[in-house]
Amino acid sequence: MAYLEVKGLGKSFARGGGTLEVLSNVSLSVERGELVAIVGYSGSGKTTLVSLLAGLMEPDTGSIVLDGKAVSAPGRDRAVVFQSYGLLPWMTVRQNVALAVDAANRELPKAERAALVDKYITLVGLAHAHDRKPVQLSGGMKQRVAVARALCTDPDVLLLDEPFGALDALTRAGMQREIARLVRESGKTAVLITNDVEEAILLADRIIPLSAGPRATLLEPVPVPFAFPRDRRELSREHEYKAIRAHVLATLIASAKKRPVDVETESVVTPCAKEVTA
Repeated sequence: MAYLEVKGLGKSFARGGGTLEVLSNVSLSVERGELVAIVGYSGSGKTTLVSLLAGLMEPDTGSIVLDGKAVSAPGRDRAVVFQSYGLLPWMTVRQNVALAVDAANRELPKAERAALVDKYITLVGLAHAHDRKPVQLSGGMKQRVAVARALCTDPDVLLLDEPFGALDALTRAGMQREIARLVRESGKTAVLITNDVEEAILLADRIIPLSAGPRATLLEPVPVPFAFPRDRRELSREHEYKAIRAHVLATLIASAKKRPVDVETESVVTPCAKEVTA
């Protein structure tokens, strides 16, 4: 059995007097230390899947097993980094991170908890800004605080729910490099949720397309064979990079054509999508 094993997962919600089946028969295997990217259209159920993996909601069908144990509620073995930073605006960087450290390490002496706060603030490069409040931080710095807060609980699995979606292009590129470095150096297992195919190729060991909803399901995994660290410009010159990108996009577009709803308002974020659809 894989380190993280998902089988037959399904989730529905009440909608307009009826029921909307968001996810159907979702199965996923992630090995320890692997970073898997799940790529899909906006509104296809990606955040629902993250919430299920985090134990924030219960599935209607199927099971989630992490390291041999069933997932049925939130736990210290999993941490989520959301697109929205979720920082407490009246607290400083240090206080925001300390809140998570104190909650996860109540048994440790105060001095040791303080040392952990310093460790993770330094790890994400914010030691110089430890006394600033969120209003004094850039978008990238806020996301670094969110990452530090997730890592400081020492989770086994890091769940990344479109963590770069609210950032400008330059900041996003920098944070992508930082996340790749932190995940690789810490040896964490990670699941990245994104609608950006190029981002997935840059960061992941494998890409798994999520079909267009409703009744979205995971499709055939696509291995990403490039060594780390990866450089976006160098990758863009590789024939295999272009082939992977085209294959993932074509898979997603094919899944959208099969569903009974209009997909004109949904998009896969990539500058090369038109090449595939042309």
